[in-house]
This record gives sequence, C-alpha cells and structure tokens, in this order.
Amino acid sequence: MPPTLRSAAASDVGRRRENNQDSAVTSPRMLAVADGMGGHAHGEVASAVAVAALRDLDTRLRGTDLAQVDLLAVLREAIEEAAARLTELAQQNPDLRGTGTTVVALLVDGTRIGVLHLGDSRAYLLRDGELHRLTRDHTLVQSLVDEGRISEEEAASHPRRSWLVKTLQDSSAPEPDLFHLEGRPGDRYLVCSDGATAVLDDQQLREVLATVADPDAAVAQIIAAANAGGGPDNITCIVADLLDDGPPPADDTAVVVGAAATVAL
Repeated sequence: MPPTLRSAAASDVGRRRENNQDSAVTSPRMLAVADGMGGHAHGEVASAVAVAALRDLDTRLRGTDLAQVDLLAVLREAIEEAAARLTELAQQNPDLRGTGTTVVALLVDGTRIGVLHLGDSRAYLLRDGELHRLTRDHTLVQSLVDEGRISEEEAASHPRRSWLVKTLQDSSAPEPDLFHLEGRPGDRYLVCSDGATAVLDDQQLREVLATVADPDAAVAQIIAAANAGGGPDNITCIVADLLDDGPPPADDTAVVVGAAATVAL
C-alpha cells in the first residue's frame, strides 16, 4: 500500500487580534493554510475563499487515481479559481476590493507531492531529525536577504518583514511558486501561518516536531508556544506524518479550521 497521511490542524486568534483571518484545510490528500491580509478589508473572506477552492479540489479528487493527475496543474487551476471567486465577490461588494491572502498547499499522492506557495505562510519538512524549510517567503525582506543586502538575523527584526510582494488577490492573476517534492515514509510536514514563525524560530519548531510524536499534541504545543511569546497574530498550523504502516483513514473527507469554518461565502 502507498504511504498515507495522518494529520492534525488547528487555528487560534492569538493574543492581540480581535478576529481570525486564517483558514486551513487538511485531508489524506491536501494540506493547506491561508492567512488573510490583516491590513486589508475582510482578510478572513480571502483566506476562506482560497481554502474553499482547495477543499473543492480535494472533493473532486476523492476516490480518483491520483497517479493520473498532474498535481501542479490542478493546484494552479484551484488557485486561479480562487482568484476568480475573489474578483467576483469584490465586484459585488466594494468593501472587499483589495483583499488578499497568503496560500501554501501540499497535494499528496503517496510519496509524490505537489507544492503551491504564495506569500509568507510556510511549509517545512522534518526528515531524519533535520528541519528543512520548503518555501521562500514572498516578502520584501526575503528579497533583501536573497540579494545579500541584509542577513537572516537582521531580517527577523526588520520593521518591514511582513511586507508581502506576492499574494492571492482579487483582480490580479496569481503567480505562485509550484514545485514537486519527493516524500519518504517517516517524513513530518508542518504548514503554518506567520503567526507561528514570527514568534518561533526554526530551531524551536524543530524541537517540537522532533520530540512530540502525536500530531494533535504538536499542533497544540506550537500554538501554545506562539501565544506564550506574545501571540501577536492569528496562529494556524497543520502537522502531518507520512506513514507506510497504517490503514487508510476510515473517513477521508476534508477538515476545515479557522475563518473558512465560519465565513459564509
């Protein structure tokens, strides 16, 4: 039997926000987090729209032979559909104009994984005890790091570290990073919003992921640690293990958390 995912997800408003603009969806095929842009109107709508489009993709793929599916092509189609839905909503309601969201999604077929990324939500891989960041933040500060103009340490405290240069927005064509990843049984994946990574560095995340065996407990510990560090933003994360020694899940329907679980679209 091919490896299967065992995952857990949760979303928390944090200590300083009044509402939750993050959304996430997880299933045996899909891991995705979207963080609505807090400085724009109705970021919770944008994240809910993105997750709804990815959840719809997951529903269409349920029961199909994913070996016949171009993972990156269907992820791109889903994010383009999300952009179209956002644009339509903004045309109907001017208050939604300019709204946007980050998106990071993994579509999993055994060891064959497609990754889509926009913004500064992140995906990580823990393999053999080592933590690897799979995504590069689409931020002005990350661009400065890539150009060698500032260090990673300077980036962590830069006043514009959350200035995004790529997002999913209405009235614009999304330009996501899309790439394949070869999974291995025993891999652990973390997909999270910057409410976690703005407080916890990679070493702190690695410590939790490497020592807390249960995905639900790992998710809870990351959220608790981010809140203990001040909880300046909404905190959403998924922890998923790729297993080759367990039966397929009895219920393979998607689970949605955060704004997507409450926002009516």
